Amino acid sequence: MSHPADRPAPAATAPPPGGRMSASTRSTVLGAMFLMATSAIGPGFITQTTTFTVQLGAAFAFAIAVSILIDIALQLNVWRVVGVSGRRAQELGNLVLPGLGWVMAAFLVVGGLVFNVGNVSGAGLGTDAMFGLDPKIGGALSALVAIAVFLSKRAGVAVDRIVVVLGLAMILLTTYIAITSGPPVGTALRNVVLPDRVDVLAITTLVGGTIGGYIVYAGAHRLLDSGVTGPGHVRDITRGSVTGIVVTGIMRVVLFLAILGVVTGGASLDPENQAASAFGQAAGEVGLRVFGIVLWAASITSVIGASYTSVSFVTSRTRTSDRTRTLLVVGFIAVTTLAYLLAGAAPTTLLVFAGAFNGLLLPIGIAVLLWVATRRTDLLGGYRYPRWLLVVGWVAWLGTIYLAVNSVRPVLDLFG
Repeated sequence: MSHPADRPAPAATAPPPGGRMSASTRSTVLGAMFLMATSAIGPGFITQTTTFTVQLGAAFAFAIAVSILIDIALQLNVWRVVGVSGRRAQELGNLVLPGLGWVMAAFLVVGGLVFNVGNVSGAGLGTDAMFGLDPKIGGALSALVAIAVFLSKRAGVAVDRIVVVLGLAMILLTTYIAITSGPPVGTALRNVVLPDRVDVLAITTLVGGTIGGYIVYAGAHRLLDSGVTGPGHVRDITRGSVTGIVVTGIMRVVLFLAILGVVTGGASLDPENQAASAFGQAAGEVGLRVFGIVLWAASITSVIGASYTSVSFVTSRTRTSDRTRTLLVVGFIAVTTLAYLLAGAAPTTLLVFAGAFNGLLLPIGIAVLLWVATRRTDLLGGYRYPRWLLVVGWVAWLGTIYLAVNSVRPVLDLFG
């Protein structure tokens, strides 16, 4: 792991006159925001959305809307501080308090390793639904696909393109299922502002699942590695952070509507796999195949996002060679795939621990970045941070404290 020095961040490329993004910058921002979005849309995302839709029905629309607003408030601050400073989150942590960045990195990597076992497992289940392939074989082949992406000559471009293509594919295919299932859209819209029921647990779970752990840093670190940094790129950074959350929100909404249509139609879902059952009820055999594609796309992009971001926390932009970074990413994927092949899935106990790590990391990491924006403006290259954004960020940060408390409870229950 690199130990950041008190040195100015590498110079960023200046935006073109008139503030319009160049084609290369536009491509980079698009890739970064889809990396963030697809990192959030993993197997757990699909399971959470399905479970809460079955439990809450149309009232779940309110929880989705509130969680999106909280996510935007936090992502705006994370992307802006990382992007303007030109430093990764853990580097800023070490500058705020020596050793704090190492703690952040340790939490993130532990959580990333465990959850990546779940991502590989999800990819295996996706190939099973698509082709009837043994999940372990499908998981291993999917991991090889992810490794091939990082071993390609233009790995950065490959990552950007694959997450965009698969992200759009997930949204379009799920939209098809949503249309087929015929959800009560009017009832869902009414519940956005006048919910039949407010479930705080659902809101906190969605926030944690959307920006918890490595996810909140995925897009910002990708943008940083692409050279889109500095005060001159604030507009690009802001656009990418908000759009990334919106893309995640769109996927959440269409998946919610797809499941809602089936549930309100009176269908009985298989408790062992509610999401697959809902897709099958909506579109028969085609629906099951579509579910397999969506699950596989969600899983493989999460493998890419978890691996890339975890390694970014233990390497340096300036001191680590591209080859070393690539080997670490490949090793990360290989270790988690081997763990999946040996265990069959991430043990529940480990997933609970990883969830607690992610829940603890979120308020620590957000606090570090907000502290930099509030008290260490010397790290922002003279950029004057908007007061309104700080207020919004600190208010949203209070919500992450509640999230952290809830993430620790399951661990205490394990020992209890």
